[in-house]
Amino acid sequence: MANSTVNNGAKPDILRVEGLRVYYDTPRGSVKAVDGISFALKAEERFGLAGESGSGKSSMALAVMRMIKPPGRIAHGGVWLDSRNVLALPEEQMQRLRLAEIALIAQGSMNSLNPVMRVRDQIIDGFRDHDLLLPRREMEARIHELLERVGLRPDVADMFPHELSGGMKQRVCIAIAISLRPKVIIADEPTSALDVVVQRQVMETLRKVQEDLGASVILVGHDMGLMAQFVDRLGIMYAGKLVEVSPVADIFTTPRHPYTQMLIASLPSLEEKGEFRGIPGLPPSLLDVPPGCAFHPRCPHAMDRCGTEEPLMKEVQPSSWAACHLL
Repeated sequence: MANSTVNNGAKPDILRVEGLRVYYDTPRGSVKAVDGISFALKAEERFGLAGESGSGKSSMALAVMRMIKPPGRIAHGGVWLDSRNVLALPEEQMQRLRLAEIALIAQGSMNSLNPVMRVRDQIIDGFRDHDLLLPRREMEARIHELLERVGLRPDVADMFPHELSGGMKQRVCIAIAISLRPKVIIADEPTSALDVVVQRQVMETLRKVQEDLGASVILVGHDMGLMAQFVDRLGIMYAGKLVEVSPVADIFTTPRHPYTQMLIASLPSLEEKGEFRGIPGLPPSLLDVPPGCAFHPRCPHAMDRCGTEEPLMKEVQPSSWAACHLL
């Protein structure tokens, strides 16, 4: 992708990702999980990152939080929160930034919650890490307010994670994420282990708290239906790169990149019957990405130049960007 930041709208940028590269070193070479991604997130915007498993979405989210662990490394790029490049901050400053200004709702709530701590204590941990020490009565009131904000009863504070349903656990994770009123919330497949009804309830909860806080959200996932209902703008990832970024309505009505077109075509429809069509082939190994356009081995419109020349991200119409030689 070109170094220019994909941008949209009149509101100021709250977060800018510029030329980000995340590699995982292996004995066979470097896995390029994120390979030169740039985009901007507006104040109060809901931005989605979608694509098949293995496209680099979760590595992207963890890199923005600066939570990539060895053998992974952030090889290049910048992540600007307001005017600060969080990738250049000392670790102590970054720890204080997490939760207070940028928070993560991780994939799988059971991986995020301590199974032997009550919900109350897990919320208080975040306060203590940021030196927010309140009198006991005020602390209890703050915890109850947080739980009510995400649709949970105050007595959930006394429970352990194993006493909660999947949806309740995910709401607790949202409560912890918003406990210090961050500017940016990153939700990494927050509903992946939940049934459809609970998914909708959790996403409505996330929408409500985002609007109450005036925060921005990056929603990471592969459920295009969920993206259509929640985000304002959507980025499509393939093999560690962004291949298209557009307002979500435009993605579904006039997808520009062949990969996006095939993703949309593979969605089931209630309006018309037809043969189910998946995308032929498999995503490439990020250890050995094909030259040129990474999608060309699976693309029905591939030309000779697609196998040798990498397409750059171009603005194909106002606020819509795509990386394809057909355009």
